[in-house]
Amino acid sequence: MDKTEELLKNFGLVPKIDFVDRIRNLLKEEIENESSEDNEYLKTLCIQLFALGCVDDTLLIWRAKEKDFDTHGYVDVQLLCGAGLEKTLGYLKKKKTLVAKEELSFLRKCKEDFEDFNVEEVVNFYKKYYGI
Repeated sequence: MDKTEELLKNFGLVPKIDFVDRIRNLLKEEIENESSEDNEYLKTLCIQLFALGCVDDTLLIWRAKEKDFDTHGYVDVQLLCGAGLEKTLGYLKKKKTLVAKEELSFLRKCKEDFEDFNVEEVVNFYKKYYGI
């Protein structure tokens, strides 16, 4: 069983909120692991946080997306908005950090990626993707 399969087995694609801190810590470890090239594992952690819909996870998912050139393309932009696009934009506007401003600017440039955006549909897409 690979790391991604283990994640799905242990937490599910839509984990219980009880697992949020563990998933966040695993994602932080993966972001900091410079030798890891397992983008599927990193992406799955982002999907799990997306599915929980906590707006403050957007900055952690952004860090994952920005880990390197490959992860930037591998982590879908919609995964930044598990709490919804408008709520995420509002959250980022209130933050005064450079990172929040960079993510906000990026999201504004990706408007076409959010036409007909629906969190539930994104989760359903990934359920099919993982064969769940």
